[in-house]
Amino acid sequence: MIDDRSDKFCIVGAGSSGLAAAKAFAEAGISFDCLEREDDVGGNWYYGRPFSRVYASTHTISSKRLTEYADFPMPREYPPYPHHKQIFEYLRAYARRFGLYDRIEFGQTIENVQEVGDAKWSVRLAGGATRLYRGLVVANGHNWDPRRPTIAGAFHGTQLHSADYKTPEIFAGRRVLVVGAGNSGCDIAVEAAQHAERTFHSTRRGYHYLPKFWRGAPIDRLNENLLEWRVPQFIRRGLATIIERTAFGPPGRYGLRKPDHKLFESHPIINQQLFYYLAHGRIAPKPDVAELCGDQVRFADGSHELVDLIIYATGYKISFPFLDRALLNWRDGKPRLYLNVFHPERDDLFVVGLIQPDSGQFGLVGRQAELVARYLRAIAGRRPEAEAFRSRKRTAADLSGGARYLDSERHRLEVDHFRYRKALEREIAQLS
Repeated sequence: MIDDRSDKFCIVGAGSSGLAAAKAFAEAGISFDCLEREDDVGGNWYYGRPFSRVYASTHTISSKRLTEYADFPMPREYPPYPHHKQIFEYLRAYARRFGLYDRIEFGQTIENVQEVGDAKWSVRLAGGATRLYRGLVVANGHNWDPRRPTIAGAFHGTQLHSADYKTPEIFAGRRVLVVGAGNSGCDIAVEAAQHAERTFHSTRRGYHYLPKFWRGAPIDRLNENLLEWRVPQFIRRGLATIIERTAFGPPGRYGLRKPDHKLFESHPIINQQLFYYLAHGRIAPKPDVAELCGDQVRFADGSHELVDLIIYATGYKISFPFLDRALLNWRDGKPRLYLNVFHPERDDLFVVGLIQPDSGQFGLVGRQAELVARYLRAIAGRRPEAEAFRSRKRTAADLSGGARYLDSERHRLEVDHFRYRKALEREIAQLS
């Protein structure tokens, strides 16, 4: 038997994106059900749950002021870069503040979603129950389905993805190889350096690194000020280069390769501790892994190292296991959506949170959700602004902010946070 709820939208997930969507819909008077598979809100920040990917020492990479929701500041007593437990409590407080707990159904796992006749969506839940909805807001996140590299050979030791890493005890007495130079890869290499017998860090190219703090303030606050002052990118890049060289010196001094790209052409690596452990010989930089050789690893430069444990910090796949990719206008390895949210042809399917910004995310997804709600209200009111927006969402938007990002999986969802935020705000204003 089908439970007909075709007067409602279905919001998938109650992490940071699903909460933002639920709040925006509630404030706009749009009827919805928010379905969450866990027993509380928080999504990725709900440490220890099966699909949470934060580890015990995780702190934010972006500062709290550039991470928080625009209408719900983080507590003043929080440090500039909060711990994951503080972020989890912040999300719970957000849900309480806006009355969302009563609007969320916990313990509801969605197994399959299909389009059915008359512009409706059939949502099948674990256990077999099926519901009918008028529309769908996908907010299940994109940092949960591990992307594992394919490497020749066989390895006799332990292999983990960073998704499964939680605490540093696993490093004790081992020779550890961390593969991947993203923020997680660098953080985990630093933790391994403090506990392992030996730590190797494999990266496929040289990267740019920036410190978390500059002159006592979070580095992203400095960049935000420059963006607000409309400082051209070449000047911002020049200033960032000076900071990088002043903070760390030449990369070759640490055995690192020179970057093969300019600053701002890849997602920034924000880490100061890495260089401390490189300089003390606790981390040995290595190139790409060429082959697994039993209890050894051969690298692209021909060197071999004895290794007991490999951790792959190689990112995540864009994954919606309950939904056919074709429904998301999938092109070139990702959904092709206006502002990464709006289907070019549909007004009953939206994705919230499908971005990788060069700063914090909560404030951006809050604006995404507000824009979706305003658009739906404009449609309901048959306002001309709705038709104008419908025309715009059939076009592709450049979210790069003028940067040429490296062609890699890591940058499929990359957006320049400042330019992206302004684009959302312009659209919101036009639908007000």
